[in-house]
Amino acid sequence: MPPRPGRVRMGVSPARGPDGRPHALRPAGTPRCPRRPGEAEGKQSGGVTEVEHDPDARWLARVMHAAFFLLLGASLVRFLLRHPWADRGGWIVTLSAALAVLYVLGPVIGSRATPRRLVWLFTVVAVWMVLVVLAPSFAWCAVPLFYTGLRTLPPRAALVLVAVLTVFVVVAQLQLADGGPDPNLLVAPPAVAAIATAVFVHAQRQADRQQALIGDLLATRRELAATERREGTLAERQRLSMEIHDTLAQGLSSLQMLLQAADRTWEGDPATARRHVRTAVSITELNLAEARRFVHDLAPADLAGGGPLEEALRKLASREGAGFRVDGAAVALPDRVRSALLRIAQGALANVREHAEADSAALTLTYLDDQVVLDIADDGRGFAPDTAAPEGVRGHGLPAIRARARQLGGSLTIESAPGEGTVLSVSIPLENP
Repeated sequence: MPPRPGRVRMGVSPARGPDGRPHALRPAGTPRCPRRPGEAEGKQSGGVTEVEHDPDARWLARVMHAAFFLLLGASLVRFLLRHPWADRGGWIVTLSAALAVLYVLGPVIGSRATPRRLVWLFTVVAVWMVLVVLAPSFAWCAVPLFYTGLRTLPPRAALVLVAVLTVFVVVAQLQLADGGPDPNLLVAPPAVAAIATAVFVHAQRQADRQQALIGDLLATRRELAATERREGTLAERQRLSMEIHDTLAQGLSSLQMLLQAADRTWEGDPATARRHVRTAVSITELNLAEARRFVHDLAPADLAGGGPLEEALRKLASREGAGFRVDGAAVALPDRVRSALLRIAQGALANVREHAEADSAALTLTYLDDQVVLDIADDGRGFAPDTAAPEGVRGHGLPAIRARARQLGGSLTIESAPGEGTVLSVSIPLENP
């Protein structure tokens, strides 16, 4: 039967979509990921982690080096002022020069706890101890050595070295005391050593925690990116499956039905059979265009060249033997909205053709102030919308239509009852109402 013109309303008014915009998928939570080897790691120097190329670490090293040479020079000047060139003068100057040269070689050797670094450290300490024994004025050069030992050695070995250096400082200060034993000389050096050690260890632990946090953040960011890529891949697969279902699969189904009809009528009614074959040829040409469009950019063939949605829907309705009309003043729609509405119409009319047993169907495109509404109505057998799908419906069908609408922030409304036809109403909010 020829389709009834106009819109088969059956008491249905256009549905209204939500005002909100679609939201991108985001993971509900990303597990904390362990740091991978070589990732945001610092250099291991014994038990202390030193961040490679850390500006703060380089700045602190420069300060300690400057302090060491300042204390060494001050100690030598004090000795020469208090003890004019005596028997030990030559030894003191020689050992001071040797200690200065050894300390300069430290950065060249590196900061890792390698055998060369350990030999260098203990040589520096040994020369300093000899200097302190010969001239207690050099005792306060121990403060930069605290830093060097803590940075180079494992924690326990570093604490032992600090304790030994502190003992030498206390003994040297007692030797320099003029007015007899002074309690401050017994307490002050250990207190200074303890404070310096505590501050250094705390700073290193904070740096370790910061580096661990940075490593975790980098790993989490990579995991989040991988999750988003996986979700994007799944979403693209779902989109492609819906595209294929609404185009190629539906076209092949139509071809099968037309060719079967032609085969049944070939002997008795050749004219009708040839008409079915010609229709099948036209559908084949359209499906071929759709397949090529998939390869190019997945846009619907009817919308190629930026054609209006109304014209594409009119062509579709004509091919399917359905009516079509436009209500309201047409507005320019984004390409993704035009493509989605055309695909929805294709899928819905295919369902009508295959399952509804309808005498007629109609498409109505309505432009409202804040949304565009597409209604697909038929006078077929209908179904109960509360069920998962009409009896006999297979594939994507209604779930695909609903998914397309939701991707654009819209909604699908179904009004149907057994024996009373069906109206599908898809509303999509306009981005710039």
